[in-house]
Amino acid sequence: MQNLNIYASRLVSKEEPFAPGHRACIGCGEALAVRLAAKAFGPNTIVVNATGCMEIVASQYPYTSWQLPWIHTLFENSAAVASGIEAGLKAQMRKGTLPQEDINVVAIAGDGATLDIGLQALSGAMERGHNFLYLCFDNEAYMNTGIQRSSATPFGAATTTSPAGKVHAGQLSWKKNMPEIAVAHGIPYVATACPSYPFDLIEKVKKGLAVKGPAYIQIMSVCPTGWRCDTDISILLGRLAVETGVFPLYEVENGRYKMSMEPQKLKSLQEYTKLQRRFRHLKPETLAQIEARVVEEYENLVEKAK
Repeated sequence: MQNLNIYASRLVSKEEPFAPGHRACIGCGEALAVRLAAKAFGPNTIVVNATGCMEIVASQYPYTSWQLPWIHTLFENSAAVASGIEAGLKAQMRKGTLPQEDINVVAIAGDGATLDIGLQALSGAMERGHNFLYLCFDNEAYMNTGIQRSSATPFGAATTTSPAGKVHAGQLSWKKNMPEIAVAHGIPYVATACPSYPFDLIEKVKKGLAVKGPAYIQIMSVCPTGWRCDTDISILLGRLAVETGVFPLYEVENGRYKMSMEPQKLKSLQEYTKLQRRFRHLKPETLAQIEARVVEEYENLVEKAK
């Protein structure tokens, strides 16, 4: 494994399309995820960035961390703007006003801008078959605007709009399974990734860019501010999310499922939740209920991969 990692590290670009100097919070898993993903983009890339944490921390005029063509869009329409760019490039190449070449179009957004208010535009773009890569950086709430719940917020987690109290113990609904929604559109590539597994993340972004048609990757992005965790354990929490089955790593190529990592035995959910104060109010019976659901969904996913 060590030799494999050394070999893989030599294949990672030393260029930094997402340059240091941004204003992300200490320990931000999303900033690391964006940095790793951008290493796979290549110079011939246009990035469409929905309103969110990365737009705020990396584009404060007159400074920017982006060393690529970059467009800021509204919360809800990054997929629509990416569709327009992709269609416009094709039209210009068809007319001969642009040379025939591969130009990557990448839309990036958080979970709120993807699973909630951007879902309609994303669904339409996938249904129409636009050739672009959509990256959802999933920190499981609207972190940039005050840690409000999204439909990616896990059951039981406390946010400012799903507070833990005497009547309700935080978020009352289960996390929306956006990768499965993407798969249901029949697109050629869907995957999950996590910056705690950097080479896996980079390779999946490369795969998503290589396919002809829409590709969707959901990337776990630990948020110490919103998760109420220590700032030096983002990588550890990402690994625990995978090892407990909370956030399995897999890919779906043309409808065929493949596990990227399959632990011999899932770790206890408590190893993951005890490090995050957004879960500190949960009673043992509630944790057991959540863990049973996690295990059931994980086993169903493994069965699909068989």
